Amino acid sequence: MGSYVPTTAAEREQMLAQVGVKSLNDLYAAVPQEMFLHNGLNLPEGLSELEVREKVTDLAEKNKVFKTVLRGAGSYRHFIPAVVKSVTSREELVTCYTPYQAEISQGVLQGTFEFQTMICELTGMDVANASHYDGATAAAETIPMCKERKRNVAYVSETTNPQVIEVMKTYCFASNTELHVVPAKDGKTDAEALKAALGENAACFYVQQPNFFGQIEDTVALGEITHAAGAKFVMGVNPIACALLPTPREVGADVAVGDGQPLGLDTAFGGPYLGFMATTSAMTRKLPGRIVGETKDVDGKTGYVLTLSAREQHIRREKASSNICSNQALCAFTAGVYMSAMGEDGMKQCARLCTSKAHYLASELEKIGCKLKYTGEFFHEFVTETACPNCRKKILDALAEKNILGGAEVDGGILWCVTELVSKEKLDEVVAIVKEVQG
Repeated sequence: MGSYVPTTAAEREQMLAQVGVKSLNDLYAAVPQEMFLHNGLNLPEGLSELEVREKVTDLAEKNKVFKTVLRGAGSYRHFIPAVVKSVTSREELVTCYTPYQAEISQGVLQGTFEFQTMICELTGMDVANASHYDGATAAAETIPMCKERKRNVAYVSETTNPQVIEVMKTYCFASNTELHVVPAKDGKTDAEALKAALGENAACFYVQQPNFFGQIEDTVALGEITHAAGAKFVMGVNPIACALLPTPREVGADVAVGDGQPLGLDTAFGGPYLGFMATTSAMTRKLPGRIVGETKDVDGKTGYVLTLSAREQHIRREKASSNICSNQALCAFTAGVYMSAMGEDGMKQCARLCTSKAHYLASELEKIGCKLKYTGEFFHEFVTETACPNCRKKILDALAEKNILGGAEVDGGILWCVTELVSKEKLDEVVAIVKEVQG
């Protein structure tokens, strides 16, 4: 790293003398000697560019890349128009990472502003922030956002993605906040259990729509129960499903969050993704992270700036209202370009294809004896029952042999997911394979 340190040897000696030490090693006097690498790292000799490329290619070929994917559970494979990557690669738009100096960051600021605007249109909310790390952190950040002095207990539906619940638990553990999981009934949130659980100290209730099992929750009823208890109603939504379902605002949500991965981001082995968050004007000041606003410069030209809150208010350790100090700017920009390219009609068409194809697969699987675990309405995910874990493994292994990634194993069955990328012919092939495995 020596060549990357912008100081001369003389300058470093001067700094060491100023702090009262003779060498850089003196700065680590408190570190036990056995922790030091006296002979350097045991690394192989460097390779040429060609040799490195061949070696990395050999490693990449060990990955199993399925041509057909029928697994979601929080990460979804959708068609991404070529224009998305083309636009997000343009230098005038991909400007400096941190937008504090607005005069040299107009590209990233405009991209983020457009993303916020489209998230508001998608959710029906008044204001959105500049994005979170992913959907799980966005969901967890709603808890401190909704907490008040006498309302400090959070609730989450059992039908939420288990990974999201785990992140919520981590946040609540660190802030000494109680988190209660409201039980499910027949694959959906138990409304009566929610009504019985919410007390005077309830801060918020979080429900996922569609939920982890693909079921469509009765969010209107859940929102009314939550508001009757004086708590905030928070919805975690799939952005593609938002094109068809009533918006969070229409069903009474105070905050809407979700993962923007379906909006032009590949599954990419789990990331990077982005979390979006939108809320009503009444809660704007409590919105964590950054908000980009549109303004005019001294010459009357349109410009973009960070507005309403400074980043520093969120980095005061235990006194902070949020732990989000950055944002997924490039991923958010990608999502914005995707939504622009698809437009309202394209988003709706994508959602309809996902829904119709998922229902087709479900009905065909039912014909060969694969019973649906839950009978409620679903979007593009559903669960079929299996007799035992070994049955699930046989089905998924048989599909994998045909270069098809089957659904995710869940308690009592398989969670299938169908997007617009899977053809009817491929779905028929899947049904035939499952039928053969079941005998």
